[in-house]
Amino acid sequence: MKSLKYLLSVFLISAYSFMGCNEALNVQPENKISENVVWNDPNLIESYLNNIYRGMDHGANQAQLASMTDQASSIPDLGTGIVLKSEVTPGNMGNLASSRSDQYKWGPLYSRIHQTNVFLKNIQDANIDDQALKDRMTGEAHFLRAYFYHNLLRAYGGVPIVTEVYGLNDNKQDPRASFKETVDFIISEADKAAQLLPTVETGDNLGRASAGAAMALKSRVLLFAASDLYNTNPSGMPETGYTTQQDRTQLWRDAKNVAKAVMDLGVYHLFRANPAPGDSVAKNYYDLFFTQHNPEVIMERDFSATGRSLNSNYRPHIYHGPNGYHQWGGSTPTQQLVDAYKMKDGSDFSWNDPQEAAHPYENRDPRFYATILYDGAPYRQRPADDIQWDHDGVIQTFKRLTLPDGSEVPGLDTRDSPVEPWNGTWSGYYPRKILDDKALPSEGQVPGMWIYFRYGEVLLNYAEASIELGEYADARSALNKIRDRVNMPEFNSSVTGQALMDAYRNERRIELAYEEHRFFDIRRWMIAPQVMNEDAKGITITADATDRADRSTYSNYQYTLMTYQDRLWKDKMYFFPIPQDEMNRNEKLVQNPGY
Repeated sequence: MKSLKYLLSVFLISAYSFMGCNEALNVQPENKISENVVWNDPNLIESYLNNIYRGMDHGANQAQLASMTDQASSIPDLGTGIVLKSEVTPGNMGNLASSRSDQYKWGPLYSRIHQTNVFLKNIQDANIDDQALKDRMTGEAHFLRAYFYHNLLRAYGGVPIVTEVYGLNDNKQDPRASFKETVDFIISEADKAAQLLPTVETGDNLGRASAGAAMALKSRVLLFAASDLYNTNPSGMPETGYTTQQDRTQLWRDAKNVAKAVMDLGVYHLFRANPAPGDSVAKNYYDLFFTQHNPEVIMERDFSATGRSLNSNYRPHIYHGPNGYHQWGGSTPTQQLVDAYKMKDGSDFSWNDPQEAAHPYENRDPRFYATILYDGAPYRQRPADDIQWDHDGVIQTFKRLTLPDGSEVPGLDTRDSPVEPWNGTWSGYYPRKILDDKALPSEGQVPGMWIYFRYGEVLLNYAEASIELGEYADARSALNKIRDRVNMPEFNSSVTGQALMDAYRNERRIELAYEEHRFFDIRRWMIAPQVMNEDAKGITITADATDRADRSTYSNYQYTLMTYQDRLWKDKMYFFPIPQDEMNRNEKLVQNPGY
């Protein structure tokens, strides 16, 4: 997003970007810029648009959505416990009210929607001679407005659809649109964007919205529209789902057709889809998330040194790395997620199998090794002050290691560690997928990227719609492409019906782990009452050793499952509550059920 232009002008236009009225622009303070100047300077216009992209935010914050699902939990809590125990109210939304959740919050999203409305109101008469540039920026604004509304839809259901520019003196109160009206509006905006944007972005425009990104967004929204929650619609409210019976076959057909249209563009494909002999397929999968502009990525935010990110606070390694490396633990995986990874032969992992229970981290789906840091996982060299306890850079989440003299020592990466124990894992695990293993433990801002849309998600969308339509061969074909990338056995023709749906849902769970999908998937599938009423589980590990610093001397491992966090699901949690201050401002708003 052309950061040079942004740096030169953002201090001039930032105040304007967030103003709510044109009247305020009649006065021109020395450090601000007037409306007429902005819309007569193509560089400032593009900078204004660049600033809107900030509203997309990213999901690698310290408290991720994953930590409010069965995938993970937050070590410092950060208001996630209120969500996990269904204690959310319109006046106390816990982490959902935090700035870490701005991309899903009512107020920040409508602020960004206001900006897009201002942009779309002014761009057509703006002083830009290059019609292609004007069309491209207009398309991006339609995409951004669709994206912001799709996050509102996922969080709240149907919401007020605002396309006008309101001023401070406009006491405008809009009622909520129905779920269907909100879906239709998002699809319309995505279609407008796709018509104006290039299929893919290249060069200086990498990271901007493209027609491919607009189509991927449409694919996601249509998948949601066809899902159980909105068609069952337990509350019966038009804002939370359909109030008349829909032709669900057509809904699934629409979802499948749009996913297929993305696939048929022929410009995206799975990263390292066909591993070469000798490849580490776990590393191939891991590298997907640290290889900028790779062919699987449909849209990303680039945090590399040469990228155009508008957010400098990208520190997932600090937020989520092990405390034994002087990092903060963050969103640590649950045993439920760990156990969801199949054995390498495609069979379920089972604690009732003595061999598997004795060696729980061996012969698992390669994505397990790319996603989870577990006791004994090779990681990286310890910082200088910790290397005395670990010469090899191997994760230590054992609770107790007994030495020949009878003394006992804890693992470095635990809550009993000699190194910052308050940041130690509760579950016995850490995430790996979002950690750059080349970033120094003490390093602040690091290279990386956050992926908004990738081809793997589109294949999964296509597979889900195909299963719902009974077109099992198409579903297996898409799923097997994803599994071939990591050398997992293909699904054969005997896997159909509910068995294929169960396999698909687990495949989606692990393929998209820590990518901000599970939170919404368990809701739209209406499985949250089952998976979120189960308390978070972890592992307690003990072993013997002759030398703490030499892992080869460890023996007599014992693994014991334990529960470490109480959880409670209430059906009101299918949707966020509209914040109380928003309800107070707008008497036409109807609150979501249960609040």
